[in-house]
Amino acid sequence: MDAISDAVIEISAGDLSIGLVPEIGGSVAFFRSSGIDLMRSLSPLDLVARNVLGVAMFPMVPYANRIAGNAFDFGGRLWTFEPNNHPERFNVHGTGWHSSWRAERNETGVLLSLDHIAPDEPYSYRATQHFLLEPEGLTVAIHLMNEGGVSMPFGFGLHPWFERGVDTTLAFRAGHFFMEGPEGIATERLAMPPELDFAQGRALPDTWRNNDFGGWDGVAEIRFPDRGRGLRIAADPIFGHLMLYADPQKPFFCLEPQSNAPCAFNRMAGRDGESFGARILAPGESLDGTIRFLPFALT
Repeated sequence: MDAISDAVIEISAGDLSIGLVPEIGGSVAFFRSSGIDLMRSLSPLDLVARNVLGVAMFPMVPYANRIAGNAFDFGGRLWTFEPNNHPERFNVHGTGWHSSWRAERNETGVLLSLDHIAPDEPYSYRATQHFLLEPEGLTVAIHLMNEGGVSMPFGFGLHPWFERGVDTTLAFRAGHFFMEGPEGIATERLAMPPELDFAQGRALPDTWRNNDFGGWDGVAEIRFPDRGRGLRIAADPIFGHLMLYADPQKPFFCLEPQSNAPCAFNRMAGRDGESFGARILAPGESLDGTIRFLPFALT
């Protein structure tokens, strides 16, 4: 069963429902199970204001997270960027989340498309997100193609937001994590300390966290006992990084599957960029990856 409003495309399957807002960064407005929010929902005020920072989930293309210093060296030249998330100084998450996407229904779901052709910017690309909602869960397949004239490092990911409950827990396995420096810049890559190891499941951190967990195995589980629901995230191997943003002073947190580490493109000189998840795409080459969101009931 489907329904369309002027701004939100609504789809349901079994007891699941999602709303898509293509014009607000190609984003998800809500994701629900039997009317219970599994992600933080876009409020009516944020919908009217077209506030992408209020959505349930937005795409990160053509890279995930920050460009340190708003510049990086690649291919014998310096590529520069403008800040795009005031009051932050550094460019973050690329241009996809600030763009209006096209929507097209097909037999297997909804396809959102973006053609960002910008000769005066570092990146020209085509991106699509295919949303398939089935009774057991939501599948999002992402395609990203280099439409520019030169090879460039690329990356992608999804940025979901979740309501923070007093008893919410996380579980996932990763090999290491990156320390956070000033202004959200990733610094040292360290072995996993016991206090940040979520392999056995633990409560949300009670202190500020804005860290990338590398060597992620592609599976994460969030439990919301106050809602009687859990959500399993299952991502393709290309998404080897999981970003955790959690501020105990905020009523939400983020758990972001992504292909590249923060500031990965700043780390490529003289070393293997793919160790940080950067993928070099020649003109016409592309990346593909799928992420599934699978709800379950808590007994």
